[in-house]
Amino acid sequence: MAKDEVQDQAASGLIDAKIASLVDWRGATLARLRALIREADPDVVEEVKWRGVPVWSHGGIICTGETYKSVVKLTFMKGASLADPAGLFNSSLEGNARRAIDIREGEVIDESAFKALIGEAVALNMSSKKAR
Repeated sequence: MAKDEVQDQAASGLIDAKIASLVDWRGATLARLRALIREADPDVVEEVKWRGVPVWSHGGIICTGETYKSVVKLTFMKGASLADPAGLFNSSLEGNARRAIDIREGEVIDESAFKALIGEAVALNMSSKKAR
């Protein structure tokens, strides 16, 4: 097994453990969002950074998945450069680069719009990579 595959499996295991440790709605929400990210981009790389924060990357960071007491927050590093016709971004709207989606208990995300946003973030990362 290649070193990258071992790192990917280790990170995925840490994310599994994080989700399992969240025995309330936040764990179920993070698990569902993770599944949607994987559906939208089967080649996504899972990482864990910044003291245990799940990170999804493909050609650069797509988004992070943080959990707080009242929200599950997905922060898109280049969110300000993404079209968001469904209006999913509802947090961190003032910055020049990042945008976030805060999901509270009981809220449901538009899954097709979310997957489209993931696809757009990957496309932006890949176009930035090619431009270098």
